[in-house]
Amino acid sequence: MDRLAATIEARRGADLASSWTAQLLAKGPAKCAEKFGEEAVEAIIEAVRGDRARLAAEAADALYHLAVMLAACDVPLSDVWAELERREAQSGVAEKAARG
Repeated sequence: MDRLAATIEARRGADLASSWTAQLLAKGPAKCAEKFGEEAVEAIIEAVRGDRARLAAEAADALYHLAVMLAACDVPLSDVWAELERREAQSGVAEKAARG
């Protein structure tokens, strides 16, 4: 994921005619979020269908589009990793109970 994020950043200013990533980023955060949502739904559909190969392909699309959306919103993956690390210190059950 870190390598993917670096590639996305490198393509931020690339020629729009040759880079899908540059095209997405040029359209802004809302379009990037829309594309992520589409890919996430496609992954859900394949999970329900039980097609493991298609699920893997759609999950890869979803992860790519998640990384593009984060880049469009100027949220580095390091922020996501830090949040996940913070959450490791508390069980999901305890965290949900604390929400009240």
